[in-house]
Amino acid sequence: MTAIAPRRERDVVLALGSNLGDRLTNLQRGLDALSAEPGLTAVAVSGVFQTSPVGGPDQPDYLNAVLLAVSELPALAILSRCQAAEHALGRVRTVRWGARTLDIDVIACGDEISDDPVLTLPHPRACERAFVLAPWHEVDPGARLPGAGLVADLLAEVGLDGVRRLDDGKLSVVQATAGQAVAGQRR
Repeated sequence: MTAIAPRRERDVVLALGSNLGDRLTNLQRGLDALSAEPGLTAVAVSGVFQTSPVGGPDQPDYLNAVLLAVSELPALAILSRCQAAEHALGRVRTVRWGARTLDIDVIACGDEISDDPVLTLPHPRACERAFVLAPWHEVDPGARLPGAGLVADLLAEVGLDGVRRLDDGKLSVVQATAGQAVAGQRR
């Protein structure tokens, strides 16, 4: 009999975006869906940022946020949960980098590095995207993107063109097991 090593809880960084419909509600519903089942525990959520689209066809501006969580789930199970949340909000994948009701990207799972074509970790373009870096830096100023460096340094390099924090954009996360709201708190 082979002993199976226990899974360790690790930090998870998820980036959420929406540019169709009620964008703020879409983000909140995405957060709710991610936290609805055990296995992914929300720690903190950034403020909401309005951002210009990057790549793809002409489309409306996005609202973006970053969720910090902890999980023992395999990275592919986290991706599956993200895709289920997108699907529940009507995401249809027809045009690459096209407009969408909800987009959730797995940015990092602890220090995991993978070139799996289904889920590359860390996210291969996160270091270039202010719409990920700005909310991530806000919620965790000392954050580090595995293999790329400090989020603060990466953000300084790419700049904030097309990125604006919304003062009235508030999101909250609720724990599925504890039923307590967490807003901007880091363990």
